[in-house]
Amino acid sequence: MEEVQDIVIVGAGIAGLTTSLGLHKLGIRSLVLESSGSLRITGFALAIWTNAWKALDAVGIGDSLRQQHKQIYWNLSTSTISGVQTAAMSFDAKGKHGDHEFRCVNRMLLLEALSKELPSGTIRFSSKVVSIEISGFYKLVHLADGTILKTKVLIGCDGVNSVVAKWLGFKAPTFTGRASIRGCVNFKSNHGFEPKFFQFFGKGFRFGFLPYNDTGVYWFLATSEDKEREDDPIKMKQFVLSKLGNVYVPNEVKAIVENTELDSIISSPLRYRHPWELLWGNINKDNVCVAGDALHPMTPELGQGGCAALEDGVVLARCLAGASLKEQSKETKWKGDREREEYKRIDLGLKKYAKERRWRSIELISTAYFIGFINQGNGQVTTFLRDNILPAFLAGLLLKKADFDYGKLRIS
Repeated sequence: MEEVQDIVIVGAGIAGLTTSLGLHKLGIRSLVLESSGSLRITGFALAIWTNAWKALDAVGIGDSLRQQHKQIYWNLSTSTISGVQTAAMSFDAKGKHGDHEFRCVNRMLLLEALSKELPSGTIRFSSKVVSIEISGFYKLVHLADGTILKTKVLIGCDGVNSVVAKWLGFKAPTFTGRASIRGCVNFKSNHGFEPKFFQFFGKGFRFGFLPYNDTGVYWFLATSEDKEREDDPIKMKQFVLSKLGNVYVPNEVKAIVENTELDSIISSPLRYRHPWELLWGNINKDNVCVAGDALHPMTPELGQGGCAALEDGVVLARCLAGASLKEQSKETKWKGDREREEYKRIDLGLKKYAKERRWRSIELISTAYFIGFINQGNGQVTTFLRDNILPAFLAGLLLKKADFDYGKLRIS
């Protein structure tokens, strides 16, 4: 069975839903394919910085999410070796492009807010893409159930193991040798933590936590040690507590992990795309492109993975709509000529998107990897940098990378 769709987006994650909603706001319909049977969440929560709030406001869901999540005003860094606070920086500041805003957002609430604004039928679940085929000016998207979608535009927002990225020629993301264990705990009453981002730097690991409302706290531990714990939440929890047990970390911080239910703990290998692949690779080719983790998988040190995906969605929707809404030449008469002209406009729109996102993606990937390398290095130089320079430098860097202007959703 073959269906015809103007725009097919693979993956109902942050990038895919934002792109679809951005297009919808500009009067363009799309179809989002999700391989699972429902919206998927990994990681429970994520950092949403200033740049990402601009994207959420652009697609119309910023205010509703603000009402459900506390704003974080301070970043506090502490050495687990000495117990001394090494840095304190206020997020209540003004950048080049406006006031800073930082909140920890529940990932499921974010995805639900995005999906609820889409027209009925936009997301098609249990739709796994198995192959992509060229058919003239179109792409044929083959699904596992035998369905074939014939589309003018194919957008891959299908994560680190992207089928679309592979079709464009990208290699699988590289494993850093490090992993992140993440958890989320909901206390029965007010947890009592101030709206601050607490980070603890130790030898070979970084632990952090931040509240997202009065009862919920999100935490993480990034480490270079990850042996036989990936699928066992009991071992994950034991490992985190062991790392915190012999260092200078307050008991109330350890209690956050102790009170976390086993089904609220996961471990993920940290992967990234080599920056030079983005320098030379095909972010777009003809009427196909990638966004989100399919484009720029990165390590979490900057907290910009999800934020960059939101940026991608706004820029891609704007560029694609700008190409799609241009009037066809009055001289165009034949169907083949109309299709060729439309194909060229789409190609130009996606090239513009790729040009705008290439260097931003390279910058974020490279910076995050470098910070992670220092964070978890064990050599004398990296230890000195981590304990004496990095905490204060990183706090400022977080704000700097979030102070980025990628334009509006509207078409100029």
